Amino acid sequence: MRVTVTGASGLIGSALVAELREHGSEVTVLSRDPSRAREALSGVEAVRWDPLSEPAPVQALTGVDAVVHLAGENVAQRWSEQAKRAIRNSRVVGTRNLLAGLKAAGEAPGGLRPRTLISGSAVGYYGPRGEEPLDEDAPPGSDFLSETCVAWEAEAQKASALGMRVVLVRTGVVLNRHGGALKKMLPSFQLGVGGPVAGGEQYISWIHREDLVGMVRAAMDDERWSGPVNATAPEPVTNREFSHALGRALHRPSLLPVPGFALGLLYGEMAEIVTAGARVMPAKPLVLGYDFRHPELDEALRSALS
Repeated sequence: MRVTVTGASGLIGSALVAELREHGSEVTVLSRDPSRAREALSGVEAVRWDPLSEPAPVQALTGVDAVVHLAGENVAQRWSEQAKRAIRNSRVVGTRNLLAGLKAAGEAPGGLRPRTLISGSAVGYYGPRGEEPLDEDAPPGSDFLSETCVAWEAEAQKASALGMRVVLVRTGVVLNRHGGALKKMLPSFQLGVGGPVAGGEQYISWIHREDLVGMVRAAMDDERWSGPVNATAPEPVTNREFSHALGRALHRPSLLPVPGFALGLLYGEMAEIVTAGARVMPAKPLVLGYDFRHPELDEALRSALS
């Protein structure tokens, strides 16, 4: 299979590229800095693209089987107005420019457009929803991250009009010690001063990085995968349950509560991601028969930390 990947140097993209290459796929990555991407990804073919200023390069899209679009500004930062613009534009404008390249790829002489677009999204689509179980048919929320995900998905969905199958991967909290939320949590828990945040009753919809990569690969291979897909483990847990499981995995106490206002002082509006959760269920992957490698939190944390 020939695959083009954006956001390939990130926590998910790097693991996906490695697994694709291990299984014999021909991978091209789109990057603002191709030299750096080649170095980080062990010599993978890389083509320059600035997603905010130009259409994606046709030569990297013509004749490939699938495009996996993961590029986007880091959400885990204090949300100043400038940061919010960067988070939204990197996803909405970047996806719009990817679609411009895909459209041109099919119109070029002898051009052959990819059959499949797999585009990133996030469980932030649903907004804070308490204990309500949420499958892929649940409506979106109304906060900043929800509105960003709605606009992001709308741009990606336009690929359907080009005759492409579109999969929207709504990703939960990805477990890997080298990046994402788990990396940020580790120092305090390793020191024995970690614990539940903001009361601990809000849900965390988590997924091991290997299962997220596995879902993306399944979506490439199986045409039944289409539309929004919740990339989360079968059993979301409360923040309190997650904190205790992380303490067990590290053999450290996990009882020191962290007040929500303290996170608010540190991160501002972005703290809502942690203090107000959503109970997101992977209904579509389960119906389609996806076989989770790490369905249980305790084992998943041990694996992610190893």
